[in-house]
Amino acid sequence: MNLEEIRDYALSLPETEESLPFGPDNLVFKVNNKMFLLLSLDEIPIRFNVKCEPNRAVELREEFPDSVLPGYHMNKKHWNTIVVNGQIAFATLKSMISDSYALVLKK
Repeated sequence: MNLEEIRDYALSLPETEESLPFGPDNLVFKVNNKMFLLLSLDEIPIRFNVKCEPNRAVELREEFPDSVLPGYHMNKKHWNTIVVNGQIAFATLKSMISDSYALVLKK
């Protein structure tokens, strides 16, 4: 999954808005004016932050210890940083973004 695929997928979710509130190096995707995805534009490998149910966040960190980390600069109970290093399937990455979107949409 590359930057454009992540961006295109996030923007395909209904009512998603894109902005750069933290400067030119981080894209933020929101729904209902609440962030569900933070995408770093200058990291190699690609990294993004997504919201997650607390128990699921821990499960994913255990399942993918080299690819799912506690959310960098975020509430580590509710956010994960995902490292796109080829160890997580494309469909799973999309699912993580969708799950984050759904959590934010519910509020």
